[in-house]
Amino acid sequence: MINKLILGDNLEILKTMESETIDLIYLDPPFFSNRNYEVIWGDEGEVRSFQDRWSGGMEHYIAWLKERVEEMHRILKPTGSIFLHCDWHADAYIRVMILDRIFGMNNFLNEITWKRTTTHNDSKQGAKQFGRVQDKIFFYVKDLKKFTFYPQFERYTSDYITSSYNKSDPDGRRFKASDLSAAKPGGDTSYEWKGWSPPAGRYWAYSKANMEEFEQQGRLYYSDKGKPYLKHYLDEMPGNSVDDLWHNCVFQNKAERIGYPTQKPMALLERIIKCSTQEGDLVLDPFLGGGTTVAVADKLNRKWIGIDQSVQAVKVTELRLDKQQDLFSSPFAVQLHKYDYDTLFNQNAFDFETFIIQQYGGVPQNKKGGDKGIDGKMQSGEPVQVKQSEGIGVNVVKNFSVSAKQYNKSLFEKNQAEKKPVGYIIAFSFGKGAVQEVARLKLEENIIIELVTVDNIVPIAKKPALNIEITKSVRTEKDVWEIEFTALGTAEAGIEFYSWNFDYNAEKGFKADVMIDKEGTQIHKFKAGLHNIAVKVVDNDGLENIEVVKLKVNGIVERTN
Repeated sequence: MINKLILGDNLEILKTMESETIDLIYLDPPFFSNRNYEVIWGDEGEVRSFQDRWSGGMEHYIAWLKERVEEMHRILKPTGSIFLHCDWHADAYIRVMILDRIFGMNNFLNEITWKRTTTHNDSKQGAKQFGRVQDKIFFYVKDLKKFTFYPQFERYTSDYITSSYNKSDPDGRRFKASDLSAAKPGGDTSYEWKGWSPPAGRYWAYSKANMEEFEQQGRLYYSDKGKPYLKHYLDEMPGNSVDDLWHNCVFQNKAERIGYPTQKPMALLERIIKCSTQEGDLVLDPFLGGGTTVAVADKLNRKWIGIDQSVQAVKVTELRLDKQQDLFSSPFAVQLHKYDYDTLFNQNAFDFETFIIQQYGGVPQNKKGGDKGIDGKMQSGEPVQVKQSEGIGVNVVKNFSVSAKQYNKSLFEKNQAEKKPVGYIIAFSFGKGAVQEVARLKLEENIIIELVTVDNIVPIAKKPALNIEITKSVRTEKDVWEIEFTALGTAEAGIEFYSWNFDYNAEKGFKADVMIDKEGTQIHKFKAGLHNIAVKVVDNDGLENIEVVKLKVNGIVERTN
């Protein structure tokens, strides 16, 4: 399973997913606020969803969300969990009318209160209620007997450490001294230890054998009067066990924010993902938004799928992932409504074969070389050959006819007798000779070979054009210039946004300094030297183009390309 960003309606995509394959689902659906700020990205896909969602009031909203959660329940593993994030507008309706009915009341584990902000002074705007500073996160599981859960811990505060772990061994190792008595007996727990017995009506918490072992390990501490206590070392304690009130899952710094108004902190998703999954497990976010879920899952070495019908949501998430990718990161795919012809045509050959065969409904060979002209097969077994080129000629068809028979002779002869296709050739286009040879084989030898063009499998469009101009340059200090750039993109679908990388390195790839620029104008300061500035433009179909500006700053600003 490759990590994947998918542009589209999550309901339709969820319906195509295999049952019981997902380990964790986190969803942060648009809240039922009936206010236009819920349209965040503002592109066509999100606006259309917004209109559908609110057209019929609360009942319509619940119905809209419920049919999606039903699909999520189907694809969740028996060991899996779902965390649904909502606010006060609809939380009661969501729990009772959706989650309790689909997952069952017995599979409800927690109503988590997430304190999203420290203050919220609505009184200045005339509000007659307390400030609203929290969201709800409902935690349900698929099967109460099988679900996976890993306890989480919070670090002790410095005050707690100072007051509780207030003793140290000679080597400086800090510990707290815990009482060794217990209210109830349990085995060999009534004895005298070095002149001490538990208080009246109490017993030792451990057997005499255990006490002797603690003594040998140096884990007993004695007061000035000689009373024994058990040492709990600070460096062995994971911290306080996390409860259902989450107040410290906040943004760590300004750099974490990407400009998405309802973006969630990485610390929040890290806690959710860690408590319900292990490395290699599959995490799904069907309302991708700003992409925090998949960005955190990727960092934690989980597999992931993110879905959104906003082009900007998908492409901004792609930029976030690109920025944090390194040599050890897993690859990921972006599935759009349309695909750029040039990108597919120049893609790595093996990757292209795998992609296009899967899109056609077949099974790729998944090995490089030695395929004897066969790159995959259909579900029913017929061979598939992929040619990443145009104008495929007659010889390709002739050779494939032989290879198809060698690949599976009995299936070949069976399909030949039943006048069914014996195989498929996929290419960008076919020449006249190839078409004529296919016709001849069918007429004279009863061999049917299907010629399939790429644009009959996936919709293809041309990527946007992009032009970058230096519109202003001002020297602000001795060796510092302030330069204004203007980007102009054109595309049949219309331009969605621009992104900028002011220190572009081709080997490292595009790492966005400015992720979302709707206007196409940026001002940046440069010191003397050589600079590469990369600009990426994204159109309304999600297709993109990149342009690199090479600058020489040395007394003057000079563009060198």
